[in-house]
Amino acid sequence: PGPPRPLPPSPALSHTARAMAEEKEAMFGEWMGGWKAAGEKDEELERIDRQKAAFGAATLSSMKRINVLIIGCRGTGIEVAKNLVLSNVGSVSIFDDAPPAIVDLGANFYLEKAHVAAGDQGRAACVLRQVQSLNPYCSVGVFTPPESSPRPSAAWLDDEDVRGTGTGFTAVVVTELLPRAELDALNEAARARGAAFIMAVNTGVTAALFSDFGPSHAVLDPNGEPLSVLPVSNVEVLELPPLLRVSGVEEGAPVVIVTLAQAHHGLEDGDEVALDDMQGDLAPLNGRRCAVRAVGFLSPQEAKLDIQDPGYLDMLKRPTSDVVATFQRQYDAYSAAVPEGGKLRTRHITMFNRLALVLPEGLEASAFGGYTAGGLLNQVRVPDVRAYKPLSEALAKGAAPPMLNNEDMEAGVGVDVQLCLAAALDFYDAESRWPRLHDGADADRIVELAKAASERFRAEHGDGDACWLQRLDWGFPSGEARELDERRARRFSRLFPTELTGLCAYLGGAAAQEVIKKTGRFSPVDGFILHDDQGLVVDDEPANVGPPAGTRYDHLASVMGKDFVRRAASQRVFLVGCGALGCEFLKGMALMGVGTGAAGRVWVTDMDTIEVSNLSRQFLFRQGDVGSPKSEAGARAVRAWNPSMNITPLVKKVGPDTEDFFNDGFWEGLDLCWNALDNVHARRYTDSCCQWFGKPLLESGTLGTKSNSDVILPYRTKSYSEGKESDDNEAQIAMCTLRSFPYLPLHCIEFAKQAYFADMFEFGPEAYEEFRSSPDAFFARLDDMESREQLRALQLIKYLAGLQQGGAVTFDTCIRAAFDRMVADFRTNILALLSTTDKLERETGQPFWTGTKRRPRALDWDPESPAAEHLEYLFAAANLYAYVFGLEAVRDRAAFAAAVAACGLRQPDFSADSGGEVDVSEGEDDSGAVDPEELMRLMGEVRALDASALAPGTAHDFEKDDDANFHVDFLTASTNMRAWNYNIKASDRHHVKVTAGRIIPALATTTAMVCGLVDMEFCKLVLGLQNSSRGREAFLNSNVNLAVGNVAFNVFNPEAPIVHKTGLPEGREPATFTVWDRIVVDGELTLAELVAELEARFGMRVARLFKAGQEKGTMLYNADDNAKLGWAMDLTDSGEVVCDDGVFSMWPQMRMAVQMLRREGTSANQRKVFEAQFLNTKRALDATKASFRDRLDGPVSAAYRAIYRPAAEPEDAAEEARAKAAEAQAYFDGIFEARPYLKLQGIFTNEAGEDVTLPLVRYNYRF
Repeated sequence: PGPPRPLPPSPALSHTARAMAEEKEAMFGEWMGGWKAAGEKDEELERIDRQKAAFGAATLSSMKRINVLIIGCRGTGIEVAKNLVLSNVGSVSIFDDAPPAIVDLGANFYLEKAHVAAGDQGRAACVLRQVQSLNPYCSVGVFTPPESSPRPSAAWLDDEDVRGTGTGFTAVVVTELLPRAELDALNEAARARGAAFIMAVNTGVTAALFSDFGPSHAVLDPNGEPLSVLPVSNVEVLELPPLLRVSGVEEGAPVVIVTLAQAHHGLEDGDEVALDDMQGDLAPLNGRRCAVRAVGFLSPQEAKLDIQDPGYLDMLKRPTSDVVATFQRQYDAYSAAVPEGGKLRTRHITMFNRLALVLPEGLEASAFGGYTAGGLLNQVRVPDVRAYKPLSEALAKGAAPPMLNNEDMEAGVGVDVQLCLAAALDFYDAESRWPRLHDGADADRIVELAKAASERFRAEHGDGDACWLQRLDWGFPSGEARELDERRARRFSRLFPTELTGLCAYLGGAAAQEVIKKTGRFSPVDGFILHDDQGLVVDDEPANVGPPAGTRYDHLASVMGKDFVRRAASQRVFLVGCGALGCEFLKGMALMGVGTGAAGRVWVTDMDTIEVSNLSRQFLFRQGDVGSPKSEAGARAVRAWNPSMNITPLVKKVGPDTEDFFNDGFWEGLDLCWNALDNVHARRYTDSCCQWFGKPLLESGTLGTKSNSDVILPYRTKSYSEGKESDDNEAQIAMCTLRSFPYLPLHCIEFAKQAYFADMFEFGPEAYEEFRSSPDAFFARLDDMESREQLRALQLIKYLAGLQQGGAVTFDTCIRAAFDRMVADFRTNILALLSTTDKLERETGQPFWTGTKRRPRALDWDPESPAAEHLEYLFAAANLYAYVFGLEAVRDRAAFAAAVAACGLRQPDFSADSGGEVDVSEGEDDSGAVDPEELMRLMGEVRALDASALAPGTAHDFEKDDDANFHVDFLTASTNMRAWNYNIKASDRHHVKVTAGRIIPALATTTAMVCGLVDMEFCKLVLGLQNSSRGREAFLNSNVNLAVGNVAFNVFNPEAPIVHKTGLPEGREPATFTVWDRIVVDGELTLAELVAELEARFGMRVARLFKAGQEKGTMLYNADDNAKLGWAMDLTDSGEVVCDDGVFSMWPQMRMAVQMLRREGTSANQRKVFEAQFLNTKRALDATKASFRDRLDGPVSAAYRAIYRPAAEPEDAAEEARAKAAEAQAYFDGIFEARPYLKLQGIFTNEAGEDVTLPLVRYNYRF
């Protein structure tokens, strides 16, 4: 074969591709999307916004040069086509000239009964219109074979102008097994032409994925993980000291040591970095590439150096010469203690915050002298050229073929499956047909051919390399022959013609992702990934699995039985979410006939409406659906495929505030809950409902190419909440770095989001409107804030009110407010910081701006010719202020520039006195002390404002996907203004949007793949396998990363639930429990009776009882309150003072009062004061006792209602606030009346005061 053919340049790049290729740095005026809302928008770029977050602009541009040939358009074929078209490759050509059969509708969602009835077109032609509608920017057509070669052959890849692109096919995907000669011909032709060859085949419960990228394929990015950007804090040129160790550098030789700002660089010897952002004398080195090596030193073993010790880590921040000198002294001391003739035992300590640069030819170490500050080491990937095996070789080789289930691989199941595939090809060669459905004779023949293939492969390739029947020990070949798993082989043959929609979706997602790897991004699968889930076949009874009935569900019945089809129709499923995951799950349920029976139903809910960026992966939606609720559009789409499906779309949030709709009856009537959510909080809520009502939960999620899925079974597996997933999975950045010492673009983005946008346009207007609506309510809430938050709220209210001093707010007012903020944030604050640090340098004689600390520069406003970035900031900020005050946005840029000029804006002079001292400490938080006098002064000033005279204000709610709202525009402008201040590289708008918006990279390929796997687990639930002898071991969770080839395809059994010990006395039950267990108390009791019953039943003490999940706040029962009932407090007529010590714990001031009352010599006036204080406290105690006694003696339900029912707003509150409070009360009352039980939680102890842990309490007060 000749050399691989590289991806050619596209002769006619779309506007999107050109834009992405040019988008290397911020271009103010072109990437501020807000002003484009009324003009031209790049719909193609908007569609693939989430893909761009995963792939990057360069890969997306390369994908437009991919031309794909898909052979076969049954279930797997249509899935591959759908995912590639959604992914926006250049072109997709589909071949399948077989007319559709009714059973094809069970996996191909675009085929219709009308197509079957007509019978005049092949499957590819039937689905063409629907596939084209997925993405107007991808060229899709039916492949017409050359007249000379109607069957798949090398000639099919000869076209050098596929669909008018001027280039040939980049990849060919075979989605149903072809005769061996045809497969080999296509495979060899693809290898010769530098095209990828991929095969994805589903036969029954078996799925086979094969990938061959030819004899030479360059992997440019093996895993898709972000490259390291390492901030430099010091650069030193040393002659390598004796103690220091750098591989390949001799003692005394010059070496460049780079100290980094982070504790662990994460690189390995030989990795490459590019020098960037070097300052001063080192600036000419920017762009130079160097390999790196680890830096370490020798330490005596007896010193037992702890590399996690804070003192050691702090020492590593010092210059390398100082570190070496310190440890040289240690080394010398231990050496001196070694007896004569002895040897000092040492260990090698790596300093993970340092790297040595391996300098390329022509670059001398002396060039790195004179470092002062700044600098980055940007990790660079080196292309990895790999070779792949053709299908014929891969099929015959492999002692332990890779499998989705690693346990199956280790047991040798992959060998049996691979031999079955080889046997099927041999069967066709011998019979000119494929094995027939449930045909016993064909199954016997497959068994014979599989055994023969084993012997043939062993003879051809030897025991070590061949795929043959040998026993494996934990995945390692033993050389000991074994028998074929004949039951598996016969089942493979009997189910050969069938396909299951879940396995088709899995293969379709994985195969489409393989095609995209032709760009060089990510590692291709090397050979096979096999899967064979025998757990799906629970009944071989002929009457149950056959004969076919001529319906779309025939394949389901043939594999899992007719009773499965009936059960699926009767399922009652709650699908939470209708985004990318939800669309795939709805598809699977529609194809399987879920909810089509009289008792069956699917409820799908989603609060979101469809946006253009959804169209690249949420395939049920089209351009015309933009703006519609997702649940309604999704339900409409799948109902068109399967009109028998009973589906109810809802636009309702699922949470504590919608339990009047999603009530007990709703949950109890479900068979399962199916999550398709994108946030942890909502997942935990649905998980808690499934725990309480004992319902199975199907859970899954994606992040770019990564995915996971979990089957959660009542009483049998862990719940979702017992995992460790969190929305807050990002490393925290010290506030001092964000505030005063940024050195990365990320720091500027985070500060723009947290300090500029959130402060000025969310928190400030919210506090202002709360004050305007109800000053008393605002000041009551102010007491709950910490002092710095109080100060900021008052400052912002005063500022927004001050804008109205000259009359009503106009757009000119908004321009001036934006200018004030710009000057304050990017000029005055910077000059104040420089004034403070310059003074510090004069006082200490030490330079301040060293290492990662960059000396900033201040903005200068030119009123005659404003800088473009300054206008962009004003444009976005002024329009944000306009929204706050309900003014019309000004989107015409010329009109806006004229308005700015008319305002005559001038920056004020700066003086050190006006700027004030700036906190330059390097603490981890921003909780500096607040001057209480300033706080009180501000409170007085705000209280003095006439709230009734203020204009209404509306706080912004950050929305990243609305280009018309100026949110991302403002963040981009302010991010890059701050970056300019600190000489940091600017960030393009999309990067700001992804980072500030916490956008989760989303891909159609990953989504389809993981959803297919979850579909198969749903089938097991319908089959009732959770109640079988295998229980949870019949089910499979998954963890797959499509980016890294074979190494991260994993399915595994769910874990058993965590068992908690109660700590109850011996002989008391339960000794243990799981989150699925409950304590049940029937019948209305007084609170005292409930406490007594719990204590008597479990032999422990009740310390507290409260509403489940609300451990903070007022308790339903608190043992401390109970103790107060025994406190004595009295002042007799004779003057005797009675006061138990417990009173002092609650009212410490009473100790002095009691002492003074008991002391002789206390004056009459003093005694009168202390008596009043004592009696006031006694009245408070008596009231507390009476209140708690009433609660103890009254029904539990009454106490619960009194404590947890929302409070009413005061009469002077705004009407809106009072209405909202009344609505909350009505909601509580509705739930309380409808629900006959209370869900309680408690804190308990044993006699020794040790904690006792018990399950939640279901208190059935209306029993």
